[in-house]
Amino acid sequence: TESGADVYELLDTGMGKCRMCVAGPATFADDESRALRVATKFVNIARSHYARRGRDIDIIKLNGSIELAPILGLSDVIVDIVETGTTLKENDLTVIEEFMPISARFIANKASYKFKYAQLTELLNKMKEALAR
Repeated sequence: TESGADVYELLDTGMGKCRMCVAGPATFADDESRALRVATKFVNIARSHYARRGRDIDIIKLNGSIELAPILGLSDVIVDIVETGTTLKENDLTVIEEFMPISARFIANKASYKFKYAQLTELLNKMKEALAR
């Protein structure tokens, strides 16, 4: 999703489940009179999420410990992948909003899918069988 790759999603494996979230300090109150400062490594996902809501944002692209951005005053909130929430709690942050479920997906390039349909279908069926066990 972040890269915008034009692919077919053939199977949601259900493995590695987590979610994309907006998180911030427990005391966070959104001031809609100004642009929201959002720290993230998922710039396109964050921009798209807030565009759907019609919310003006300033994105701060960071890599590494995104959770530090609100603590250091670099951002109001973060957009990041959350599995258990432990790292957020360790940094006194809370989930404000969950907006995208995430899990490992089996995908195929559209051209490859057309030319290698038989091989991909065989692999897909084997994956489904293995996951059913």
